[in-house]
Order: sequence, then structure tokens, then C-alpha cells
Amino acid sequence: MNALAGTSRNFRLASRLLGLDSKLEKSLLIPFREIKVECTIPKDDGTLVSYVGFRIQHDNSRGPMKGGIRYHPEVDPDEVNALAQLMTWKTAVADIPYGGAKGGIGCSPRELTKSELERLTRVFTQKIHDLIGIHTDVPAPDMGTNAQTMAWILDEYSKFHGHSPAVVTGKPIDLGGSLGREAATGRGVVYATEALLAEYWKAVKGLTFVIQGFGNVGSWVARLIHERGGKVIAVSDVTGAVKNPNGIDIPELLKYKEATGSLKGFSGGDALDPNELLVHECDVLVPCALGGVLNKENAADVKAKFIIEAANHPTDPEADEILSKKGVIMLPDIYANAGGVTVSYFEWVQNIQGFMWDEDKVNKELKRYMTQAFHNIKTMCQTHHCNLRMGAFTLGVNRVARATLLRGWEA
Repeated sequence: MNALAGTSRNFRLASRLLGLDSKLEKSLLIPFREIKVECTIPKDDGTLVSYVGFRIQHDNSRGPMKGGIRYHPEVDPDEVNALAQLMTWKTAVADIPYGGAKGGIGCSPRELTKSELERLTRVFTQKIHDLIGIHTDVPAPDMGTNAQTMAWILDEYSKFHGHSPAVVTGKPIDLGGSLGREAATGRGVVYATEALLAEYWKAVKGLTFVIQGFGNVGSWVARLIHERGGKVIAVSDVTGAVKNPNGIDIPELLKYKEATGSLKGFSGGDALDPNELLVHECDVLVPCALGGVLNKENAADVKAKFIIEAANHPTDPEADEILSKKGVIMLPDIYANAGGVTVSYFEWVQNIQGFMWDEDKVNKELKRYMTQAFHNIKTMCQTHHCNLRMGAFTLGVNRVARATLLRGWEA
């Protein structure tokens, strides 16, 4: 079941629980606008190449649309559509004044030089500059893009519209990026985990954690859990997996990965088959990598008591059912990884005010938003007698539906 089917299914279940009008339900699923552009650039050797760029703007009833831009060979309109829709519900769950969007270019960024990536980004921006904007649609980095990509978009956009730092988030600090943005998704995951564990009279300290994925999100989650006295007993990324039943020394592992670019051969633990990682004995499992990693093949063997979905769509609907029946508590992606977009919102706010915050303020506000959102989800769970995933979806969908009705959608 692909991402779009999974998201749409959750939306429909939430809409049943909320008792939404069928016409309203239908209109909430239809994207506001889908953009497809051809980006033709000269390569460094003088040959011309063309790439297809997309931007799907799903909903703007609660504010400007917000979502990442990914550079990936498999940028598929269906997936982009699902992720744009997911952003609509995610921003509503976090209670930030945005709607959802998502975009991308079908290319392999590793096979392009820096100057080719810059040309591609600028051409893409030229083609969509009048369809994005501070109060229209605010892009951010995603897979295969980073702060530098955002700097190029900002520069190109500003040629048409004057200096507009708030048109993108996830920018370099020197160009109006926010302190704390780099760690935001991972930090948000940890705040979300703390809020969930507090419900069960538990804390991070003394529990065992397994983390899949050691990129930006996974490495920050590991670092912050380690700082709080949690025991990270296994970690994996594309290069391999490491386990240590007594807890991995995360600062040392970070140094090792920085130096070698790999987890393979780290002396502070034993090698582990990456496929074994998800079914490793632990209290809390945190998938921070790709979607669909928990499926009907491995779900029955998962030994964790809590699963924190730091990745998008890590759990297939089939796995979802198996794990729920087993009594595993799952914190859904739509809430768990909302720290990134929340701090993106803080960055946008700072840019619009022309007044920057210190890092402590960013982290304190992030904690307040993540904790408040968790309590709002719990309230929905009690109202509708549902699990956390449906609690989050009903919360998000309800907020968007109310905004849509208040604005008058049939006119």
C-alpha cells in the first residue's frame, strides 16, 4: 500500500469518526493546485539536460502552504501528493497557521556538480516564483536538499520580489535561518517521546532505545536521548548497524561517523544485521529513515513497547493493525516529527518580524508546542475512543474542516 493510499485511508477513518459531510470530505482531499515544470539546464560539459519539477499545493484554509522540496530520482507525483496532504494535517496537529504543500525535482543530486545543482534550483525557482511566496507557499529542505538549496531559492526569488527571507525556511543562519532549526525535528521527536512516556509514568532515563537511521534526525534523537540518560542499544543507517546491550557511546559514534562516513567497524559495539534492528529487544523503537519499514512481514516480531515514528509513513497499514493488536503504543509520524515544521514556523515568524530569537527561546517554544499538541491528541483519543494515530488525524482534520467551513467553502 503506497503512501497516498495510506494517508487517504487514515483521512477517511478520521472523517468517519468526526462525522464529516461527504461533500466536505471530498473537497478536503482535492489539492488546491498541482504544478509541473520542465527545468532545462546546461551541464558543465555543455550538453543540455531536462528535469521535471513538481509542486503540489494541497490546502490553504489555515494559512500559507508549507512543505519540503526534495531532489530524488523517484519524485513521483502520487507520493508528492500524499506528502502534501500529510503536511496539511501535520501543521494542523501542531496548531501552526499553515496548510500543506510538497515539491521536488526528479534528479539524482549526487550525480550533479554543485554548479549544476545551483542552475537547476534557479531555473526551478524562476518557473514557480509567482506561485510561491511569504503568504502563499513557503518551501523548505527535504531529501537531497539543504540550507544551500534554500539560499539559492531565496536569492532567485528576491530578484523578482525584493529581499524576502521569509519565502523559504531551513536557510543558513547568515541569511535569516533560525538557531535550533538543524536539530529541530530530532529535538521535537524527543519532546514528543517525553510527553508520551510521562503518560505511563516513565522517563527517557533508564529505558532502552533502538534507532533506525542516523542522518540528521536519527543522530539528533540519539544524542539527546543519550544526554537524558536513555540507553541507545542499537543504531543503523545505510552503511550498517551497531549494537551494544550496555548502551552505545553516542558522542563517540558521532565522531566515528563524522571521520569515516560509516557506522561499519565502530569499536564501541558489535555489528548487527540491519534487518534484525527493527525486531531487536528494546523499550522504544524509533524509525528515522524511510517509509514502509514496518510491514506485515516483520511487525509480528517487533519487541518494542513503544514506537516513535520519526520517519514519514514508517508503518504500513497492515503492520499498524498487527502492532495495535499486540498492544504496542505507536506515536504517529504526523505528530512525532512535527518539530521540524514547528521551528520552520518560528523561523518564518522571526523573518517577518525582522527580529531573531536565541536558541533557548526556540527550544522552549518547541517544547511548549509539542507538549500542548500531545495533550490535544489525548483529548481527541478520549472523545472518539481511538488510538494515538486516529487521535492525531481527527485533531488535524477537524481543525482544517472547521477553518474551511468558517471561510465558506461552497461559495
